Amino acid sequence: MKLIVGLGNPGKEYENTRHNVGFSLLDYIVKDKGLDFAKTKFNAKYVEYNYNNEKILLIKPLSYMNLSGNVVKSFVSFYKLDLTDILIIQDDLDMNLGKIKIVFNSSSGGHNGIKDIEQHLGSRKYARLKIGINNDKSVDTINYVLGKFSMEEQKILNSDYEKLKDIVEDFCSFSLDRLMNKYNNK
Repeated sequence: MKLIVGLGNPGKEYENTRHNVGFSLLDYIVKDKGLDFAKTKFNAKYVEYNYNNEKILLIKPLSYMNLSGNVVKSFVSFYKLDLTDILIIQDDLDMNLGKIKIVFNSSSGGHNGIKDIEQHLGSRKYARLKIGINNDKSVDTINYVLGKFSMEEQKILNSDYEKLKDIVEDFCSFSLDRLMNKYNNK
């Protein structure tokens, strides 16, 4: 079983914000598969499906970004998951819009949602898919990450969703080294 966690904030006011790219990608995957986030468990919306004989659990924590750790820990404990079977999808201010990077056992880089997950799991030994959102230094960081994408920015992200979906699916069948070699060098 693989646990794919999209980070974001629940509620209409946070839809299509920079901080919610994790939620947005999972929404894209779920829609593409003709599924929906109808179930709730451990303060998260979730959906299960099978891909290449592997059970995939996609979750969107409802605890708000900076308190995602307890939700992730609950799923890990309940399903007795190895941390290497987790992929966290997050926004990254320090990368250009649409740029992606897969990391493992890496620092939070100041991302409070990642810090909380690391604290609750007691480890950083899980994979993360970082999606660049740029950083407009002329805007307060909180206002920037909670701001909506412009139409042009959203077009850039939309054009990347199919590749990002492939990364999530490849995570379920590739070794982490193979996954990073395939996508980090692009």
